[in-house]
Amino acid sequence: MTGVVIRHNEAFERALRRFSKACEKSGVLSDLRKNQFYEKPSEKRKRKLNQAKRKVLRDRLIEQGIIKIKPRNRRYTY
Repeated sequence: MTGVVIRHNEAFERALRRFSKACEKSGVLSDLRKNQFYEKPSEKRKRKLNQAKRKVLRDRLIEQGIIKIKPRNRRYTY
């Protein structure tokens, strides 16, 4: 469960913003949306197959130099 501790003299809006970011980072909302409706196993397979096809196509286009990848700005190292 995601939560934030409100600091002394902290505005509610700022605490709410920190909570929203924490929820987004932990993936709570995406998990909720994913499980909101029942997905038949056949639809799940189709969706995963389409995702794999798109990934293979994207990788091929990157290899051929048609698509260029922008380097990400990594501020944090893990």
